[in-house]
Amino acid sequence: MIWKPNTTVAAIVEQNGRFLLVEEETAEGIRLNQPAGHVENGETLIEAVVRETREESAYRFVPKNLLGIYHWRHPLKDITYLRFAFIGNVDDHRPEQKLDDGILRALWLTPEEIRACREQHRSPQVLTCIEHYLAGQHFPLNVITHL
Repeated sequence: MIWKPNTTVAAIVEQNGRFLLVEEETAEGIRLNQPAGHVENGETLIEAVVRETREESAYRFVPKNLLGIYHWRHPLKDITYLRFAFIGNVDDHRPEQKLDDGILRALWLTPEEIRACREQHRSPQVLTCIEHYLAGQHFPLNVITHL
């Protein structure tokens, strides 16, 4: 049997010292996450992160850098995620847009607020990505090649 991880993307967006997160309903209750989701068949990683950010936050995401690639196995499920996290900017907010199923709202939080609510994070990837961003980690988008 061939094992495959779930390939996901996430948008890391900071404006004026606050980070864009989404509040979402999950099987574990209401959780916080970056705008994120699964890559769909035929979609590039960049296309996926732009689409997911728009669907979950009603903002247009413009990727600037790759933050990193995160491998995480859910401790209670037989699921492994391979997350490609992108740093970028947002604009063209459409507040009238209906958000993706399960997404309650988009919100902007400071790093301190994010650290203070760890128990509400969808996964440890949420805070890890914030900390890596704050440490200055980033890679050019051309490290990813779509063939």
